[in-house]
Amino acid sequence: MTAGNDSVLELLPMVFAAPGDALSRAEGVLDTDPTPLHASVAHQVIGIWQRDWGDMRLALDHLRRARDLAARAESAEREADVLGTLGVALVHAGRTRQGLAAFERGVERGTGHTRARVLYRRAYSLWVLGHHREALEDLRRTIPVLRQADDVIWTARALTLRATVHLALGAVDRAEADFTAAETLWDTTGQEHDKADAVESRGLAAFRSGDVPAALRLLDEAEERYAKLGTPTFMLDIRRCEVLMAAGLAPEALAEADAAIAVLDGIGGQSTRKAELLLAAARAARLAGDPGTAIARAAVAERLFAGQRRTWWETHARLVLIEARVATGRASGRLVADAAGLAERLAAFQAPAAPEAWLLAGRIALELDWSTDAERYLRRAAHSRRSGPPLARMTGWAAQALWARATGSRRGVLEACRRGLDVLDDHRTTLGASELRARATAQGAELAALAQQASLEGGGPRQLLVWSERWRATALSTPPTRPPADPALLSGLTAFRVIAARAEAARMEGRPVPTLEREQRRLEREIRSRTLHIRGVTPWGGDRFGGDRFDAALLLERLGDARLVELAVLDGRVQVLLCGGGRVRRFAGGLLAEAEREAEHVQAGLRRLAHPGAAGRLPVVEEAGRRLEELLLGDAAGQLGPGPLVVVPPARLHRVPWALLPSLRDRVVSVSPSASGWLRARQTEPPPGGRHVLVRGPGLASCGAEVPEVAGRYGRPVVLEADDARVPRVLQELDGAALAHIAAHGTFRADSPMFSSLRMADGPLIVHDFERLARSPYRIILSSCDTARLASVGADELLGLVAALLPLGTAGVVASSAPVNDEAVVPLMLALHKGVSAGLPLAEALRDARAALPDDALHRATGWAFTAFGAA
Repeated sequence: MTAGNDSVLELLPMVFAAPGDALSRAEGVLDTDPTPLHASVAHQVIGIWQRDWGDMRLALDHLRRARDLAARAESAEREADVLGTLGVALVHAGRTRQGLAAFERGVERGTGHTRARVLYRRAYSLWVLGHHREALEDLRRTIPVLRQADDVIWTARALTLRATVHLALGAVDRAEADFTAAETLWDTTGQEHDKADAVESRGLAAFRSGDVPAALRLLDEAEERYAKLGTPTFMLDIRRCEVLMAAGLAPEALAEADAAIAVLDGIGGQSTRKAELLLAAARAARLAGDPGTAIARAAVAERLFAGQRRTWWETHARLVLIEARVATGRASGRLVADAAGLAERLAAFQAPAAPEAWLLAGRIALELDWSTDAERYLRRAAHSRRSGPPLARMTGWAAQALWARATGSRRGVLEACRRGLDVLDDHRTTLGASELRARATAQGAELAALAQQASLEGGGPRQLLVWSERWRATALSTPPTRPPADPALLSGLTAFRVIAARAEAARMEGRPVPTLEREQRRLEREIRSRTLHIRGVTPWGGDRFGGDRFDAALLLERLGDARLVELAVLDGRVQVLLCGGGRVRRFAGGLLAEAEREAEHVQAGLRRLAHPGAAGRLPVVEEAGRRLEELLLGDAAGQLGPGPLVVVPPARLHRVPWALLPSLRDRVVSVSPSASGWLRARQTEPPPGGRHVLVRGPGLASCGAEVPEVAGRYGRPVVLEADDARVPRVLQELDGAALAHIAAHGTFRADSPMFSSLRMADGPLIVHDFERLARSPYRIILSSCDTARLASVGADELLGLVAALLPLGTAGVVASSAPVNDEAVVPLMLALHKGVSAGLPLAEALRDARAALPDDALHRATGWAFTAFGAA
């Protein structure tokens, strides 16, 4: 082999070190009238580039020419190498039979080292096809030869592939060992694309071991590496979708999969990747509650997999198809048989999805009252409860709970649900971001519902309360984990504020802002990504429920003369649990859906009443309040007693203005996301020093007129206004304050609740900013619109400003769940602070403040819009 030959052959490893440069140099070789051997190498390089990142039709053209030129050069080793590359391309193009034939020819033509490389490529293609055992056999033959030849690059590739196959079979420990060995080899090379792929694979391994934050961090790192190389990332997109779904972010996974499919179609890319992306989209749509889209995507994926002779993948697509059909309300003997048959095939494949299929078969059989079949299938599914990743174990416990219910064992149901929810709790402790913790709870919704139903049917009100608390507001039980001085996050937050402020100024001046909005969205994605990477820590020695099991007796003791109403929802109906006087009583409420509709009517009415001249709407709003009381409290409304009341509503009723309900208008009422949360707030001690902080943001119609007058009630408070009301200074003063009052425009972001904000002089103060506080103010009063609006996510969780404050040390909040009239807010706030400065709790001071307002529609609506949260 001549020096010139060596130079041309160097282009092959260069494809995965510097893809763009390799493509340019290969095209340059073809412009120089090369020998058949050199031309073969150049066409192979171009074919690899097009195969992995471009047009599959062009890839096949170049690789066939490379094969023909190698034959003309009479180099069997060159021809074998090209046949290995061509085989991969044919498989990715969906021409499985032709691809496997190319591999057979390549293995025949090659010897030694070259044959080992062909076998590696065939192993890769067998993995793509879902033939995992056959892939491992080829790798068994390949790796020793590559090691003996001291071929670092191809040995590292083979180890990475073997690790990936092990993951597909659920052998996480074996995969980790191979990934570690491969990474050591990659560190000695300049193969930048291969290195990016190794990082991506480590992300997949982290996910399979249950570490979602690490998986997201590694996948984002891999994406950054690919971006520097300018190569598309379709396999990465598929893996990210899988992680996003496990994190409870199914709508985002669906959007990402659909976007990747559009890009892939635009370049004429790999048919195999398109089928896998369609499967990811189908799974995401099903989890997002869109079975119609799931059926459409899964059906196309199934057809593609069948045409590509990818039985393993076809079976997985079929599973999603049946799950989606069941979600539309279909149940039949045919679906039971189909699901059971799929479970058998998945078990034969050693696929981790087998328990999911057994559970599906058992669930359908139960619905049809086929008890014998249901027992058989659910027992198979329940085998996964003892080992494996968290979601697989929860599948097993769900199967165990369903079977216990079918056999009438209430105790068995509760034990299975307890064990399954313990698994979820352990999983959530790995999640540092409050958003991930909240969304992850959706994975335990069925277990919680089964336990609550069993408690309702035979356990009594107190047991139902315990199980409602076992499930409610779990994400708020501990504060989010703060990254230790993450400079990238701080930089991103600062840049976001600057861009958001510029965009807002441009809108007010009537100037177009598409460029600024694009940059703002980019920064939001970057900030959110950094927070999702944060790994959780387990406080209080790892105990659940915020360190202590919920104690109903302790709650009843601490309530004293007060009463607590916890609203549980079972089968769509509200169950009212009235706690106080040493006992827990249950009352029947109305349908949750009807209560939600009435709450929306009330919100619409309050929006109208925030403007002068809408007094005619007042009777309509009051009547809606009466209907809400009937639906939410039922007969319990007459049993509340005279003392203070704590309301613990489900997440979907967080916007109810409780002071509007007739029985509650003249009462001291506070709201808490859980009874456990109320107990924690009650036990929270105010910080020493008693610092009071008053903040006045820009742009209020009232100019925050209450702030100067309120300042006189607190001696020498810290007053931040004009240029002093900038986010860094505001956060500095809020940290550990005894009382904070913030008069600033509030914006609720339904599309991204963690970016809900208060407008400061230098831009928005967002929820992510508050989560950086070591301790948020003991009491905080937010006097502007929509500051109490929250997004209902997960099973029964909340995201938004108030939800962020409560786990951070805030014991009491006053905020508004509706738009309010800025000027009408001023007298309410002055009256509120009169009570607070006299030593009253927030809820009592708010009750008295409402009574002190003028008795007109505008001021009454303003008073109803504000709610006291917590216990301070």
